[in-house]
Amino acid sequence: MKKKKDPVTGKREKTARYGKGKRYKVAGIPGVRDCSFDTLEDAKAWLRRAATDEERGEFVDPRDGSITLADYIAMHWAPGSGGVPKTQDNQERRARLHIIPHLGQLPLRNITAADLRAYVAKLESTVSSVDYQRGILSELSAILEAAVDDKRLAGNPMHAKSVRWPKAPQERREAWRLETALRVRDAINPRNRITVVLGLGCGLRQGEVFGLSPEDIDYARGVLHVRRQVQAIKGRLYFTLPKGKKTRVVDMPSSVAEELKRHVEAFPPVEVELPWGKPEGQGRKFSLLLTTRFGNAVAVNTWNTYTWKPALAKAGIIPPRPKGAKPWQWEAAPKEGFHVLRHTYASMMLEAGESVVTVARWLGHSSPAITLGYYAHFMPEAGSKGRTAIDGLLERTGDPPCQ
Repeated sequence: MKKKKDPVTGKREKTARYGKGKRYKVAGIPGVRDCSFDTLEDAKAWLRRAATDEERGEFVDPRDGSITLADYIAMHWAPGSGGVPKTQDNQERRARLHIIPHLGQLPLRNITAADLRAYVAKLESTVSSVDYQRGILSELSAILEAAVDDKRLAGNPMHAKSVRWPKAPQERREAWRLETALRVRDAINPRNRITVVLGLGCGLRQGEVFGLSPEDIDYARGVLHVRRQVQAIKGRLYFTLPKGKKTRVVDMPSSVAEELKRHVEAFPPVEVELPWGKPEGQGRKFSLLLTTRFGNAVAVNTWNTYTWKPALAKAGIIPPRPKGAKPWQWEAAPKEGFHVLRHTYASMMLEAGESVVTVARWLGHSSPAITLGYYAHFMPEAGSKGRTAIDGLLERTGDPPCQ
């Protein structure tokens, strides 16, 4: 309506916009922004729902869900994501390579179960590792859950019953035969022989071997103190705590102790300074048991390419590098990575009858249940004791035969 009244009729005249647009506004609800509607009925209905949801603490303004997933990740998710730097780097990579290219341009409120079912199907056809698929979906679900917490979504569409994640494979760790591990130990160059000894004889992770210092070796008690590891993000090395931010004490057999003494004598430890906690952290110095020929900390990827794979090929575990292929193009199955030495260590301990609780402590697992889940198939007596007990009950002399 025009503001001024008609001088003849004394009434306000209609403008060209009369009857068009959102004429009814709902305002005055604490914590809820004003909202306009085309009809009075729509305004009243929204008012009832909004007031009820606000009273329950469940109100979500649909306008807040208009932000695209990519913008929400950049502005609200990434800046507040926690975890160690390596975890943050993995989260950023999953979002950048696998989530944003496929769903990033959708507004949060427009992401439906149908979109997610199609996305899961696409992941299954393009990403070979089921574990990695589940990691991507877990990341996406966490992002959408944060949007729910931020009152941008009423619910997480990843929780829809029709959105079925790829089934997690049964975790079954495979170990080498002892003869295979010893072939690799003897095939690797003398400077790096100690890495195989520590992986096979103490179950250390690769980064923990690279971060081991002579001060961590207690020859008198026969133990190793695992206090740090060497990690890398985008090629930048740094010291950090072992996995799970937990230091631990590991049993050190006398054969490992002798190997360590010979290594220290042949390759004296070198003091190395690296950032602590993250690539941008404050520098800290440690005397390292294993370094490069130039006295630097060992980079995992470089070591795997130029030291580990040649040793595997020399031991006959993987084929020689194809003619004309670059060192970094030399393929090796993940099951032949350094971590297989840790699996072999666990298998030997359990097959020898060592307590699962003790092995879990030496490996740094948070619970013996994790150790059992990974390595129960290495326990030769698993199932046999129960079988023996049943046989003893059913084969007792003097029991009448079944009628």
